[in-house]
Amino acid sequence: MPPPAREGIWQRFVKRFYVPLMLAPVVVIFASLFLGALIVALLQSFGYAPLYNVNEFPTLRNYRELISQPGFWQSVGLTFYYAIVPTVLGTAFSAYLALVLRRRFRGKALFNYVYKLPLMIPYLVGVALTIVLFANGGIIARSLHLVGLIESTRDFPRILLSHGGWGIMLVYLWKQIPFTTLIVYSVLMGLGPESEEAALTLGASRWQTFWHVTLPQIMPGIVSATIIVFAFNFGSFEVPFILGAKISPFTLPVEAWRAFDDADYTRRLRAMAIVMVISLISSVLLISYLSVYRFYERRRGRV
Repeated sequence: MPPPAREGIWQRFVKRFYVPLMLAPVVVIFASLFLGALIVALLQSFGYAPLYNVNEFPTLRNYRELISQPGFWQSVGLTFYYAIVPTVLGTAFSAYLALVLRRRFRGKALFNYVYKLPLMIPYLVGVALTIVLFANGGIIARSLHLVGLIESTRDFPRILLSHGGWGIMLVYLWKQIPFTTLIVYSVLMGLGPESEEAALTLGASRWQTFWHVTLPQIMPGIVSATIIVFAFNFGSFEVPFILGAKISPFTLPVEAWRAFDDADYTRRLRAMAIVMVISLISSVLLISYLSVYRFYERRRGRV
C-alpha cells in the first residue's frame, strides 16, 4: 500500500487560514467603507478638506471651537442620558422577560411571535406610531379628553419635543427590548435549568439563585446586547432629531447634522470633529466596559 501523499505548502496554508480567507471579502469591503470614511472624517476634522477649498492640516481649530462652544458639554450629557437610560431599563426588563419566557403559560407560542414583531419594523415607523399615540393631539390625549380625565389635550403631559426625551426612549425601548430579550432567552435555552435546580435543591432562595447562578450564566448575552444597544443609542440621529426638543442643547449626532447641513461648507469640518468625538467617546466607553466585564470574569475564574 503506497504511503499517503504529503500535503503541499499551498494545501496547508488554505487549511490553516480557511476561515479568514472565506471572511476576507466581507472584511475588506467593511474595512474600506467604515475605516475609509472614518479616516476621511479624521483628516477633515484636522483641517484637510480640498473638496471645500480648505487645507489647514494639521490644526486643532475645529476641536477648540467645538469644545468652547456654549452648550457643548450639555450636548454630551444629553447624548449620554438618551443612551444610558433606555439601555439600562431595557436590559433589566429584557432579562426579566427572558426568564418569564422559560416558563410554560397559556398563549406562550403566540407571545413568542408577537414580542419579536418590532424587530421587523423600522425605527421611523416607531417614531410615527409614537407621534400618533403620545403627541398632545394624539390618540391617547384625545381619548383622555373624551372620557373627561383632562379638560383639554393641552393638559396631556408633554412627552414629545422636550429635553426629557420620553418619546425618544419609548422608541428605543420598543425596538430594543425584543432584541435584548431574544439574545438573553437564546443563552438561557442553551444553558438549561440544571444549575438553577441544583442551587434550589441545596437551599438557595430564588433571589440567591438568580444572583449567583443565573445572572453570571447569562452575562455574556447581556454584555453583547448592551454593547450593540448603547452604541446605537449613542450615535442615533433620526429619533432625537424628530422627537427631541427643538431648542439647544441637542444630542451630538444632531449637532453634527446641523453643522453639516449649514450653508457654509467650511462648517462641515466641525461636523467631522463632532463625529470623531462621538467615535472616541463610544470607543473608550465600550473598551472600558469590556475591560470591567473581563475583570469580573477573571474574578469568577472563567477567563
